[in-house]
Amino acid sequence: MVAPEDSAALRPVPPATDGAQTPREPGSIDLILAGPIAHADIAVLCARARTLLESGPADRLICDVGAVADPDAVTIDALARLQLTARRLGSQVGLRNASDQLQELLDFVGLNGVLPLSRGSRVETGRQAEEREVRGGVQEERDPADPIP
Repeated sequence: MVAPEDSAALRPVPPATDGAQTPREPGSIDLILAGPIAHADIAVLCARARTLLESGPADRLICDVGAVADPDAVTIDALARLQLTARRLGSQVGLRNASDQLQELLDFVGLNGVLPLSRGSRVETGRQAEEREVRGGVQEERDPADPIP
C-alpha cells in the first residue's frame, strides 16, 4: 500500500553513483513503486507523478517496478493511469525492472506498447521461435464447370 507520507514506497531516485545501479536516463524523473498497489493508492500515485513532472523539465517518468509484489489488475490500472497523467502533461511513462509476471500481464491486456520498458528492464534475450513443421499446401481439385486455361 502506498500512503502520501510513505517515502519508501514511492520516491524520486537520485542519479546512480556506482555501476551496480541502472544509470538514470537524461530528461527523466525516476520513481520507485513498491509492495502491492491498492486501488485507493492510484489517486496518490497520480498526484505524486503530477507533482514530480510539473517540478522540472523532465519529459519522461521512469517507474522502477522491480519491488512491486504480485502485480495484478490494480497494478496495471495504476500504471495505465500514471501514463495518462504523464501524457496530459506532455510526458510519458517508462517501466524499469519489470518482472516477467508484470510483462506478461501487460502483454495480456495489450498495454505493452503503451507502457514501454526502459533500460534496465529484464528482457528475455537469445530466445528463438520454435521450429515448426511446414504444413503441406492445400490442394484444390478442379471444378468441372471451370473453363480449362
